[in-house]
Amino acid sequence: MTEQQWGRVRIDAECPLRRGAWYRVTRLTSNEAVVDVNHNGVSVPRSSLQILSRPYQHWTVVPRPRNAGRLPASWGARYVVCPNCCERAPLGRPAATMRCLRCNGVFEIGWGDEPF
Repeated sequence: MTEQQWGRVRIDAECPLRRGAWYRVTRLTSNEAVVDVNHNGVSVPRSSLQILSRPYQHWTVVPRPRNAGRLPASWGARYVVCPNCCERAPLGRPAATMRCLRCNGVFEIGWGDEPF
């Protein structure tokens, strides 16, 4: 693999990665992908990932997982993930763009991107 690749978890996949966040792919086989999570390689089934040469530069809209104990209930059925710093945020009212409170970046919201 010579070209840099990025992956994010498909909504229906069961694996230890955060939904909506992009991870650098460090190794790819026909069945497996190894992604960089905080400088550690994490192996996941390749079929669990959407893999691209460049991550999207818009907020990813993510349906709330059933076991989302760490997300505030007030966020409702969906939340968004920043394309720059992977910060999660409540979706709020429909808008075209949104500012990330963590990195201060302003990005479009990927409404047409769901489900990925």
